[in-house]
Amino acid sequence: MTSAASPHRTGGLDTLVIPGRVDADRAELTPRGELVHGCAEILAGTLAGLPATVTRVDLDMAGVHFMDTAGLQFLDVLADHARQRSLTVTTTNWNGQPRRILELAGLDTADPLAGPDPAGAVPAVAPAAPASSAVALERAERLHVLQEEVEQLRQAIASRPVIDQARGILMATHGCTSDEAWHILRETSQLSNTKLRDVAAAVTASAKADGPPPSPELCTALQRAVAGRRRG
Repeated sequence: MTSAASPHRTGGLDTLVIPGRVDADRAELTPRGELVHGCAEILAGTLAGLPATVTRVDLDMAGVHFMDTAGLQFLDVLADHARQRSLTVTTTNWNGQPRRILELAGLDTADPLAGPDPAGAVPAVAPAAPASSAVALERAERLHVLQEEVEQLRQAIASRPVIDQARGILMATHGCTSDEAWHILRETSQLSNTKLRDVAAAVTASAKADGPPPSPELCTALQRAVAGRRRG
């Protein structure tokens, strides 16, 4: 039994690492972090480093806590590798937000490499049906909910750069870890009743030489959040 290579993405506050092990002809990989820009290249490097004797690759995705559309490229790399090398490849234990992305994409969360999930795929337009049909109403409601979730996910993805910048500023200013900076932002958001991305934008703007300071309410909430971290 040997350890598999573990390429990683650096330069950001979060890192994708893909540790694993090889046992005879089977490789077990356990990605940890985020499936965002650059994740497909990291995976390709990991797969290229596996011994030629490997005929099966199993990925446990439980350690992946965030995924944007780059995660679909991650799956494409896996599918291409399996096809080119005639390997069996599986991905299991999709949870939380990444699992929801797969559902929204119409993929089978138990085996996304198998393609669309016939039972879970959501049509772009609700099929025509009698107005009195309970099935049609249920489909329309489900479609509406999923459309709202897609928009929320898009907003979350768009907000990540400024949130990451704010976390970096807090880490440099207060000597805290990435996780602690995240909790400070969340606590400030809750204390000031302000959206998280607006808190992050205010922190980022105030760090510029000519940037405006946060509002008094945000300053107070931020000070309380930082003080709470220090007491903890």
